[in-house]
Amino acid sequence: MQIKVGIIGTEAIVSRVLRVLKSFPTFQPVNRTVQDEGEAIRAAEELGTDVEALVLSGALSHRAVKLRAALKVPAFYVPLNGGGLYKAMFTALRTGKLEGGISVDSLTKAMVSRTLNDLGLDHVKTVIYDGPAYASAEKLIAFHRRLTDSGECAMAFTGVEQVAEQLTRLSITNEWIVPSDQDIIVTLERALLSTESRRSRESQIVVGIITVDDFGKMALKRTSEHEVQKLRLDIHRMVLHYVELFDGYLTPLAGDEYLFFTTRGIFERETGGYKTIPLSKDVYKSFGLSLSVGIGFGMSANDAGTNARSALRKAKEAGGNACYMIREDATLIGPLEMADPVQAILAPTDAALIRQAEQAGMTGAYLSKLLQHMAKFQKYEYKVHELAALLNITTRSAHRLLGQWIDGGLVDIAGFEKVPKGRPRQIYRFTFLMDKSL
Repeated sequence: MQIKVGIIGTEAIVSRVLRVLKSFPTFQPVNRTVQDEGEAIRAAEELGTDVEALVLSGALSHRAVKLRAALKVPAFYVPLNGGGLYKAMFTALRTGKLEGGISVDSLTKAMVSRTLNDLGLDHVKTVIYDGPAYASAEKLIAFHRRLTDSGECAMAFTGVEQVAEQLTRLSITNEWIVPSDQDIIVTLERALLSTESRRSRESQIVVGIITVDDFGKMALKRTSEHEVQKLRLDIHRMVLHYVELFDGYLTPLAGDEYLFFTTRGIFERETGGYKTIPLSKDVYKSFGLSLSVGIGFGMSANDAGTNARSALRKAKEAGGNACYMIREDATLIGPLEMADPVQAILAPTDAALIRQAEQAGMTGAYLSKLLQHMAKFQKYEYKVHELAALLNITTRSAHRLLGQWIDGGLVDIAGFEKVPKGRPRQIYRFTFLMDKSL
């Protein structure tokens, strides 16, 4: 089961949090868009009985919720750090208003000074709001307006969206300091660690199966059996060192396959929440080989092992050099591009969606290849010849499959491409995966 988390804030902040949340496949977001602290309190009380943690968009809303709402779940807010100021400063540089002095709220003097020093702008006159930490929007607006009207500052930087909107209406040049993705990630990680479900799953067993792709071809290039055995030992040693990071247990299986066991809590921490599996990159750089990896979660060792084998099958069907994970509820996570440890993964694909694809005639091999290509290129629309090349089939077969998938509700026609001669080409959109990733 996924862990429900409540996201409360303005539309702009909620959309940013939801975008970053895609890299946390454990979370299932329940979001509410609010305009002020009063609405935030009501939303927190409504969601508090249905989620395991709350994430609010700012300090003011968080303080109001903590003081006035009766909550039984932990509540967090996305803090502002110097990272958000960098983008605002770069935008402001294009206006030429920095030389006239700036006024800043929501950040400490140390944060602002560090950012200006890093950008070589330490000569810019800066006035920092030194009032209460939870100042109202009205007080912040008055602070910036006074400095602008007196000519002391030519531009305002604010961390409160409501203040930025009001300053714009007053024709005061301003930049809204929005939280950086890293600020949001840190908050979501804190929220994840605080949930009861997360703590209860710390010791859940995880089984992983690692196979070397096309090892036989690489072995044929070796001049002797001695060289082949040395290659096997070198790969074994590298895999063993990697599994040591998980405090796991590794055992080689028949052929070029390895089985390891660890616990979910350690695995999540070492992979950054299922974001990176850098082992394959190390193997590729050292030996020119790629790996296929399947990870399985389960309430028993048998369930975890079965899921790991199914996940490995998905990685193989995708052409290798990939990692898939299948959780205890049969949801599929992946693919994670193994040659690049920072490649993003798709949102979890649940078991019902996989069954829908299979019932519409989409085999596991085709689904794996599509998932791999979509994760790498964020591509959801294809022409027939593109799909045929991706799936390594004829154009005629691609037409036949697309007809089945349209009837099964997996694909629709997104539009047409005009060509100099002949009929326009149809463009097909894989809506069932596009909707899931969004």
